[in-house]
Amino acid sequence: MGACCSKDERFGGFKNEEYMGRERANWEEAGLITGDGKNGPPLKLQGSSKFTSSFTQQGRKGVNQDAMTVWEDFTGQHETFFCGVFDGHGPAGHKVAHHVRDVLPWKISAAFKSSQLHSTDNGGNVEDVKDDHDPFVSLWKPIFIKSFKEMDYGLHRDSSIDASCSGTTAVAVLKKNDDLLIANLGDSRAVLGTRGHKNQLVSVQLTVDLKPNLPGEADRIRNLRGRVFALDEEPNVFRVWLPDENFPGLAMARAFGDFCLKEYGIISIPELSRVKLTDKDEFVVLATDGVWDVLSNKEVVKIVASARIRSMAAKLLVDCAVRAWRSKHPTAKVDDCAVVCLFFKPPMLTRSFSGTLRRTVSDPTFLQPRQSRTIRSTGGSMSANVPSSPREGWNPVEGMSRMSSSFKIPRFGNTSASNRRRRSTDVIEEESHCGTLANFPLNKKQD
Repeated sequence: MGACCSKDERFGGFKNEEYMGRERANWEEAGLITGDGKNGPPLKLQGSSKFTSSFTQQGRKGVNQDAMTVWEDFTGQHETFFCGVFDGHGPAGHKVAHHVRDVLPWKISAAFKSSQLHSTDNGGNVEDVKDDHDPFVSLWKPIFIKSFKEMDYGLHRDSSIDASCSGTTAVAVLKKNDDLLIANLGDSRAVLGTRGHKNQLVSVQLTVDLKPNLPGEADRIRNLRGRVFALDEEPNVFRVWLPDENFPGLAMARAFGDFCLKEYGIISIPELSRVKLTDKDEFVVLATDGVWDVLSNKEVVKIVASARIRSMAAKLLVDCAVRAWRSKHPTAKVDDCAVVCLFFKPPMLTRSFSGTLRRTVSDPTFLQPRQSRTIRSTGGSMSANVPSSPREGWNPVEGMSRMSSSFKIPRFGNTSASNRRRRSTDVIEEESHCGTLANFPLNKKQD
């Protein structure tokens, strides 16, 4: 449950964790939605709003270990959004993911409030904590890094959750006006849906899947005596192991929790990047690897843009991912999926989203396996897992690794949804390593 930042003066502008804990059960029972704008920012754990769509679905591996949260008017600032998805792993992964979902946004809110009060106490103002070169980054970067570290430290001290061999990934975005800050910890992913020079819909990957065999990650782990290698039965999946035991085999290089590996190179410091949004940018999609393992960046962006009703975009994407798992690998266990879509423009200004699938995604030929090929973005060439040279305005903040990993995650494939009525509008046909993503009609951009 995402922790809710309150305007209640009794808590110095924020509700404390004890209060949030008492409210949690009521929030869940009420439909995973809390906040009406009267007592604090609206908060959603599943569902939709004017600018967001979110949905999660349990796979076939047991309890759903994915979690997500959406905060509107984050930190009490109008039209400021915080969105995050969290993918738990290990025996207590669901507890870790839910705990991080609950507490991390609150910690970021509290850290922001503290920075504002500190600048005022010193006779300054908000501008005092900013850098003339990039005020947005210089304000929020230390807040995010501090909050992620404190989140992991608090989790380690929480006796109610055994996170020694369990943990969670996290990918979160903060949007304020035309600034977008992305924080990445693990192998969940953020992808931007934007318009190319011919107004075609294209995808731009905003995060790197932080796998253990990425050169920078592998060097850090091995320098601290952790081992990185793949098992013979899954040669493409590199994992992290203890120095003297083939355990626990963590398939990512950064995470909250997993304290048995923390002294051997697993860290909870996120990679941060910033995007300066333009009028061409339409939305950003955050999703756990249950989606990215079976759908490419382009396919995800097309599916989200094809949703006739914006509020159904996340559910449509999860449905497509589940069908992809079942059709391409019927013997595999479908993974949990969680999706948050954050749209940048009011619905009335984004007519392209009214387009629907020209060919139904339930067609058995939809997303048939094909040979892997390069994904093209506005910034050039981009692999399915690693961004290309970033487009203008996309700046790494925390040493973003850009080298492709030497393996490919096993891909499974196909998708979902009911037949949709065809429209006589412009058509863009795209292909990817998962196959041909049917023709998606997109209305021309209005003058």
